[in-house]
Amino acid sequence: MSSEPRASRIGEPTWEIAKLYPRQGAWSESDYLGLDAGRLVEFENGVLEILRMPTELHQAISLFLWLQIRNFIDTHSHAKGVCLVAPLPVRLWDGKFREPDVLYMSAENRTQRTPKFWKGADLVMEIVSESDPDRDWIEKRYDYAKAGITEYWIVDPRDRSITVLGLAESESSYHELSRNFDGQTASSRQLDGFAVGVSTVFDRPEVIQ
Repeated sequence: MSSEPRASRIGEPTWEIAKLYPRQGAWSESDYLGLDAGRLVEFENGVLEILRMPTELHQAISLFLWLQIRNFIDTHSHAKGVCLVAPLPVRLWDGKFREPDVLYMSAENRTQRTPKFWKGADLVMEIVSESDPDRDWIEKRYDYAKAGITEYWIVDPRDRSITVLGLAESESSYHELSRNFDGQTASSRQLDGFAVGVSTVFDRPEVIQ
């Protein structure tokens, strides 16, 4: 009898394609960075994590915050740098990549940017996923602090809050700089002078219609 595996049948996954890639746990950083999956993918120690596609609300909030930062850095000479949105891998340390929703790198740290990924960031923002809030509140809070990212914003549509976390220079954990709700303003310490109204983030017509 032939030992050759049978071909995938109609209605089944195309297993032959999966065999073109490394096994889970055996991916290298170069394998990961060369992947063009059309999806958000994070990476840790040889393992890929395929993220859920963002919702319309998630994308609208991300782009609104990105635009606010872009406008701010365009008009304030002390805040020059680059602000982008996912997908763009950020290497937190060797063997660990995340895909922050919004990310900013100062001009001072421009050498940390490469065409395919950034080596850390100065400020990142995450819009909390309703299906897995601990991912943003606990796991990413730990990871971004360990990586030395100076400021982390957690934007939570569930209670319409924006929490700003700051990293002490001598520590590898975050302090809560502020937690802001409807009618209040979230302000950045990293981007001195940048602030956004919480209600504005969640109530813009482009977001809710």
